[in-house]
Amino acid sequence: MGCPRMHALVLSRLDSVDSAVEVVERKGLGHPDTICDALAETLSRNLCREYRHRFGHVLHHNVDKALLCGGRAAPAFGGGSVLSPIRVYLAGRATAGVGDQGIDVKAIAIEGSRSWVRANLHALDAERDVQFQALIEPGSQDLQDLFSRRPEQHVALANDTSIGVGYAPLSPLERLVLRAEQHINGRDRQGEHPAWGEDVKVMGLRCDETVHLTVACAMIGRHLFHIDDYLAEKAAIKEAMAALAAEQGFSECEVSVNAADDPLAERIYLTVTGTSAEAGDDGQVGRGNRINGLITPCRPMSLEAAAGKNPVTHVGKIYNVLAGELSAALVAGIPEIAAAHCLLASRIGSPVTSPAVLQVKLATRDGAPVDLHKGRVEDIAAETLARVPLLVDEFIAGAISVF
Repeated sequence: MGCPRMHALVLSRLDSVDSAVEVVERKGLGHPDTICDALAETLSRNLCREYRHRFGHVLHHNVDKALLCGGRAAPAFGGGSVLSPIRVYLAGRATAGVGDQGIDVKAIAIEGSRSWVRANLHALDAERDVQFQALIEPGSQDLQDLFSRRPEQHVALANDTSIGVGYAPLSPLERLVLRAEQHINGRDRQGEHPAWGEDVKVMGLRCDETVHLTVACAMIGRHLFHIDDYLAEKAAIKEAMAALAAEQGFSECEVSVNAADDPLAERIYLTVTGTSAEAGDDGQVGRGNRINGLITPCRPMSLEAAAGKNPVTHVGKIYNVLAGELSAALVAGIPEIAAAHCLLASRIGSPVTSPAVLQVKLATRDGAPVDLHKGRVEDIAAETLARVPLLVDEFIAGAISVF
C-alpha cells in the first residue's frame, strides 16, 4: 500500500496477541521518574487553570522537562536523617502573560510541586528535604502563533509531527502489575502499614504459564525498630501480592520482595523518606510509565514523554491517550473484536482532530476478515476523534492519568 491520503483509516489484521514471554513493569508513585512525571503534569494543569482564570483560555506551554537529582541520607531503624536534600529542576516553555498582564510562572511551578509532595509522599518533608528550581522561559514566537491559530471551526492545530499508540485489552499480567502497585500505594498510608514508602516498583515476568512478580518497596526506618519488623512488612507485601495474583488467575505466582536484601548483614532497602530519591536514584520525565500506567516492551509503546505537554495542541500527549481510548472503545463496542492496536500520526499544522493517518489492527474472535467491521470501526474512530476538544477539561481536572 502506498502512502495513505490525509485522514485515512488503515485497517489490518492483528495476527497474534499471545506470546510465550511477557514482561510488564510499573514504577510507583514515589519512584524518582514518576515524581518527575507528576510534577511536570501538575505544573501544566496549574498553568492551564491560571491561564483560564486570568485570560479566559489556555495559553501556549510545554513544561515536559524535569530532572530530579537524588540527595544523601542516613537511614536507620527508629529514624535516620536526610544529609543532603533532593534537588528538582523544572524546565520547559510557558507563556508568562498577555500584554501588560503577567503571571509568575516560576512561583506556580515551585508552589505546585511542594503541594504535590506534601499530598503524595507521606514521609518526605516538602520544605526541608527537597529543593525546587524553575527554569522556564516563554516559547518561540512561531510556536506561540501556531498554538493560537484556529482555521477550521476553531479546532486547534497540531504543534508537532508525532505519533500515539495504544492497545486493548490489558493482559492478566498487565492488570496484576498495575493493581499490585495501586494496592500498596492506595492504602491509608499514614494509618495502614506506614513503613511502606511510596517508591514501589513492580516487575512481572511470564514464561508460558510460569509467573514471577518482583516488588521493590522502600521501607521507612522511623516506623521500624528491628530487622524482624522489616521482615514482617516484607512478608505482608508478599502475602498481598500472592492474593492479587490468584485473583488474576495466577495461582502459582512466585513473589519476591526487595530481592537484593541480605537480612543477616542487615543490608536492606531502608530509607528515611520512603523514596530512593533521597540517596539511591535520580529521575527524569518520560523514563517511566507510559500513558496506560505501564511499561510494556512486548506491546506497542511510544517513547513520548506525555506529562507536562499542553493538552490543547500537543499530539504527543493527546494521540497517545486517544489511541488507548479508541482501542478500548473498539473492543467494548464490537463484540466480535478480541483485541485492538491503534496508531495515530500527526502532521504539524494540521487540525488535531484530523490525524495524517490512523492505523487500526484488529484480532477477531472467530477469525473473520477485519474488513467486515470497517464501517463500525470508522464510526467509533470518528466519535473518539471528536472528543479531542473535550479532553482539555479532563486533562486540567486530572481525570486522565498520563503516567
